[in-house]
Amino acid sequence: MSIITAIILGIIYWLGEANLPFVGLWTLQRPLVCGFITGIVLGDPLTGAVVGGTINLVYLGFISAGGSMPADMALAGVLGTAYAITGNLDADTALAIAVPIGLLGTIVWYLRMTIDSVFVHMGDRWVAEGKFNRLYLSNVILPQIFSAIICVIPCMLAAKFGAAYIQTFIDFCAGKPLQIFQVIGGLMPALGIAITLQYIFKGEARIFLFLGFMIATVSGLTLIEQGIIGLIMAIIYIQLADRVPARAAAGGAPVDVEDPDYDPDDD
Repeated sequence: MSIITAIILGIIYWLGEANLPFVGLWTLQRPLVCGFITGIVLGDPLTGAVVGGTINLVYLGFISAGGSMPADMALAGVLGTAYAITGNLDADTALAIAVPIGLLGTIVWYLRMTIDSVFVHMGDRWVAEGKFNRLYLSNVILPQIFSAIICVIPCMLAAKFGAAYIQTFIDFCAGKPLQIFQVIGGLMPALGIAITLQYIFKGEARIFLFLGFMIATVSGLTLIEQGIIGLIMAIIYIQLADRVPARAAAGGAPVDVEDPDYDPDDD
């Protein structure tokens, strides 16, 4: 892999984490997308899409609440796909390598969040001084420059030098150890499904999970028909849920006659 190609892969990773309009967390961060683009850069878009889609299965239930980042999907997608193409790996083996890379990528995210707090205080000081024309520096320019540094350089180095050793790693793991990696890669989609169930199988949503499963397996309906039924059930559920507090309010609540603001003429 040339140094120019490695730099381009680093830029793809940075764009996946940059929070820029129309790109970033909602598009390029997904391994299916950044894996496909990585495949285009490396001259094999089909393998990029297949490997990226396989890696994406792990993150079906991915959620980032309150700025937390349980895993770095973009780094896993870019490097996992790059290693698969340059090292001639199958999708399961690439997946087993990409998941630990995604966990290591959280270091980049938390470093970014930590240093960005400095730019926030910088902006607060400029607001206090009335220098509003400088807020673009603290809110956009400086954070993105720092993000580019900590994203492009590590990803570039890992893509350039890591890919050179991937075949040696595969040769070392030939036989049983490699099969273990492939088994682990095959189990990763189940991990993604488990993460999804963790957020679905809660409270009142449990009955809908089982009901949806029964409809999908017994009814023989198409996905579109099942989606329409689910939408109708969701609307009915919301309407019934809204009526409960309204009915309680209409029925009235116990009145405290000792309340100094109580007026019997209001009843």
